[in-house]
Order: sequence, then C-alpha cells, then structure tokens
Amino acid sequence: MNFPDINDDPEDTEHTPAERAAAASRSTWVSVGVNLVLTITQIVVGVVAKSQGLIADGIHSLSDLVADFVVLFASHHAQKDADEDHPYGHQRFETAASMVLGLLLLAVGVGMLWSAARKLEAPETIQTVHVMALWVAGGALVAKELLFRYMLAVAKRVKSSMLVANAWHARSDAASSLVVGIGIVGNLAGYPILDPIAALIVGFMVAKMGWGFTWDALHDLMDRAVDDEEVQAIRQTLMDTPGVSDVHDVRTRKMGDMIVVDAHIEVDAMITVEAGHDIAVLARQRVLQRHRVLNLMTHVDPWHRPDLDHAPTSV
Repeated sequence: MNFPDINDDPEDTEHTPAERAAAASRSTWVSVGVNLVLTITQIVVGVVAKSQGLIADGIHSLSDLVADFVVLFASHHAQKDADEDHPYGHQRFETAASMVLGLLLLAVGVGMLWSAARKLEAPETIQTVHVMALWVAGGALVAKELLFRYMLAVAKRVKSSMLVANAWHARSDAASSLVVGIGIVGNLAGYPILDPIAALIVGFMVAKMGWGFTWDALHDLMDRAVDDEEVQAIRQTLMDTPGVSDVHDVRTRKMGDMIVVDAHIEVDAMITVEAGHDIAVLARQRVLQRHRVLNLMTHVDPWHRPDLDHAPTSV
C-alpha cells in the first residue's frame, strides 16, 4: 500500500510544534468518539447476530481506540522543549508512537487470524448471522471512511507521520468493514463459511499494515535519511546563501517529523574566520526557516578561487 507524501502541502507552510499538537489533539478526539461508538455497537451486535466477522471488526475498532490514546500521549510529550537530557527535543516520541501503533495492529491481526483459523477448522459450528449485522457493518464502513479522510487531511496539513499512521489505521478499519459486509452477505445467502473467511481476511490486512508501520518506525529510530528530493532542496538553499561557493556531504536523519542535518559548506579561503562564521550562521538560518529542519550543523571548508594562484611561495 502506498501512503501519501506528508510533504505534499498545497499551502507549503510550516507549523509550530504547538499548532501540530493542537491539530493532533482535535482530530484524535474526534476519532476517539467515533471508535468508542463503533466498538460498543459492533461487538454487541456481533454477539447478538452471531457474526464472527463483525466481532473481529469491533475488536479492530477497539484497537483504534487504544491507538488514539497512544497518539494523544505521544503528541503531548513530543511538543516538550529540548532539555539537558534531550538536547534535540522530544520529537521521536511520535516515531515511538508510530511503532506502538504498528505493534498493536500486528498483535490484533495475528489474534484475528488465529480465531478465524480455529473457526474454519470446525465449519459445523458456524451459525447463520442476523441481517442487522449487515446494517452495522455498512454504517461502520461509512463512518470509518469519513474519519479516514478527515484525519488524513489534518495529517498532511501539519505534516505529521504519526497522524498519517493513525489515519491509515482508520482506513484499514473501513476496508475491514467492507470485507466483513461481503462475508455477512455471503452468510445470509447460504454460505456460512464466508463470515469466518471475512474475519481471516481482516486479520491479514491488519497484520500486514501493522508490520509496515513497525518496520518504517524502526528505520526512523535508526536515523534513516529523508528522501533525495528533500535533501536536494536543503542543499539548494545552502547553495543559494550569499558567500557559499559549494556544498558537499549533506547528511540527514529524521527526528520524529523533523530533520537534523549535517553539511559541509565551502567559502572563499581568503576571507576572515569571522566572515566565514557569519556565512555559516546565515546558511543555518535560511535552512531552518524554509525547511522542517530542527538543527543544522555546518562545517566550513576553504574554497580557493580558480583565478588566483594559491601555490605555496618558495623561500
């Protein structure tokens, strides 16, 4: 599954940590309300209507509810200022939250697979579901799809990978509701085995998405670089800084949804140390203003003008 690029912001604006935290809180509390209603409705109706698929979908909604509180917790801590123990801030709380979401999805998915597989081993125990299960599955599908679109729009606006993960968590539940609805229709049409098969498919979908989130978060915690396009944009900002002759060895690592950058800039070898320092300060300011960069460490290298002879003088 291809996830949208959170940098595709049509307004191309940067948001402060406080703004991003406020947006995360608002969208997540909306999700809490939706998931609370869906969890209770799906599990209760699933039990009454004898639909394993709907019960599995309700458990998935419950995992969404738990995930929402994980997001709220991480968002609160990620906006804390840098301190002595965390000189680069606490942005990686968001990365850790994405990993927790992934592990949660993975565990829920494996549990669904196990439950559905046991049911398929004893098909004679599968019961015909009540038609009300179909109506609940349809309502859940609509609610989850609308929630996904809302949360993804917020995530892209504030450029938060944690909110993207939570939004796609909602989309996975919408997809699972669709599969469950198809399974219920098949059950009502005289094919009872389709209900646990639907639960099996839902479990696979959830586990696959959980693995994807966990793997991506793990790489980010291991200082994965940002994509080449963003690296080139940062390099170009450095190159456009007055006094910078060339740029090389630009290295990046993700810090939550922010970036830490190391770069070598070349300045005229004949200027003073103070002038070179001022150029480096200006380059840093320009990068921090134009990109989602948390900190830029510059190393100033001497650049020799090709029109001058810098060969050492013989004594």
